[in-house]
Amino acid sequence: MKFEKQKINGVVLIEFEKKSDDRGFFMRCFCKQELKAIDIGFDIIQINRSFNYKKGTVRGLHFQKKPFAEDKIVQVLQGKIFDVVVDLRKRSSTYKKWIGVQLSEENQKALFIPKGCAHGFQTLVNNCELEYFMSEYYSPDHSSGINLKDPTINIKWPLPIKIISNKDNNLPNIV
Repeated sequence: MKFEKQKINGVVLIEFEKKSDDRGFFMRCFCKQELKAIDIGFDIIQINRSFNYKKGTVRGLHFQKKPFAEDKIVQVLQGKIFDVVVDLRKRSSTYKKWIGVQLSEENQKALFIPKGCAHGFQTLVNNCELEYFMSEYYSPDHSSGINLKDPTINIKWPLPIKIISNKDNNLPNIV
């Protein structure tokens, strides 16, 4: 695995090393020891999957509040997305900053998102499937988010937003 630190503190792009032969390929998608070597302590508590039918769909920007704050590793199994992370940690030097990276089945990269950051994505093609490794259990009482159209953050989504849930569309702006 190769790791590339991003412009938001603690966010890391993960590149998997694929071993191919006549049968196909083999790729390790998680290695606690390699993450620990770059100071990321991560225990998988839950694995979630998301499937999205239409190009232009947006999910997010989601996070969980303490004591259920969570780290995530997100990867695309099928399709291509614009993956967004917003730093909500008030003491961070990158507070209220955002980044967007393209994750796809072709580039086979993943993104590590630390506690205190909101996460969302936009599908860039039809039929996108994502898998999330989570460090904490889902808690509906601690589930939260911020509005993807918040002018304070001013995310530049690559496509017009075609589909979004009412819940996500009505999330509050960052305070």
